[in-house]
Amino acid sequence: MRSQAIFPMATTWAWAFLFLLAPAIAWAADPSLEDKIAPLVKAHRGKATVALQRLGTAEAFYFNADTPMPTASLIKVAVMVAAYREVDAGRARLNDLVSLQEGDKVPGSGILTKHFSPGVTLPLRDAIRLMIAYSDNTATNMVLDHIGIRTVNDTMTSMGFPNTLINAKVFKGSTTSVSPQRTKDFGLGSTTARESINLLEKIDANRAASPSSCKEMIAHLKACESKDLFPRNLPAGTVLAHKTGAVNQVRTSVGILYLKSGPILLCVMTSENQDQRWTKENEGEILCARIAKLAFDHFQKEK
Repeated sequence: MRSQAIFPMATTWAWAFLFLLAPAIAWAADPSLEDKIAPLVKAHRGKATVALQRLGTAEAFYFNADTPMPTASLIKVAVMVAAYREVDAGRARLNDLVSLQEGDKVPGSGILTKHFSPGVTLPLRDAIRLMIAYSDNTATNMVLDHIGIRTVNDTMTSMGFPNTLINAKVFKGSTTSVSPQRTKDFGLGSTTARESINLLEKIDANRAASPSSCKEMIAHLKACESKDLFPRNLPAGTVLAHKTGAVNQVRTSVGILYLKSGPILLCVMTSENQDQRWTKENEGEILCARIAKLAFDHFQKEK
C-alpha cells in the first residue's frame, strides 16, 4: 500500500519539475544572440569588434566594443554630424557653395572625380549627401575644406566620443594629417563599435544636432548605395540607415535596422583581415552581412 501511495506522488513531482524547467529548456532551444554571433566573430581571420543594441531596451551584445579600430569611410558619419552642427551654430549654411577643383579630385569611391568637371559648384548639403550615399571621397574632402578637420575631432570629443577621430583628408594623409601617428596606426580615422552605435543613437533621437538636421542625416544614411554588407541578406523592403567603410585590410559597417519590433543599432568593424579581395565574397563583408541577418531574425520575430 505504501509503495502505491509514493508512485503517484513521485509522478506528480516529476511533472511539476518539468513544468518549472520548461522555460529553461525553451531558452536552450533558442540560442541567445551571443551564442549566435560570438562564434562567427571569433572565427574571423582578422580582428573584429561588434556592438549591437535594441533601442529603448537593455538588450545588447558587445564584443571588444571599446577597442579603437580603423574606420575607413565609416568616419564620414562623424564628418556629417560635425557639418550639420556647424550649420546649426550658424558657422556654415547648407546652401553654401563648394567648388570642385582639379586638385581636389582623389581616387576611390564616389562619382565626382570620374563624372564631373573642375569648376562645378554644388551646395554643401549635396556634398554631404554624396559623401554618405556614394561614400564620395572627393566630396568628403570638399566638406572637410569647408568646416575643417579639427572641427570634426573637436565636435566628437565634445559629444563624448574621444576615439572617433579623422586624421586627414581622404588620400591626402601625407600632406593634411593632423596626427601623423594616428594616421600611421589607423589610416583615415578611428572609432570604436560602441561609440559608433551611440553616435547613431544620438542622430536617431534628434540629440546629435537640431531635429531638422538629424532628420536630414537619417535620410542621407538611408540613401547609402552599398548593398554588400548589412543589406546583403536582409529581406527586400527592410529599412536601413547605414554607412560602410573599406580599404584592403578593413571592412566596417554601422547602421540602424528599423524593424517592426523596434530599431536595432549595429556596428561591425574588422581590420587586419587575411582576406583582402575586392569581391562580394570578401570574408569581412560576409561577416557584416551574416551578423546583420542574425540580428534581423532574432528581433523581427518579436512582432
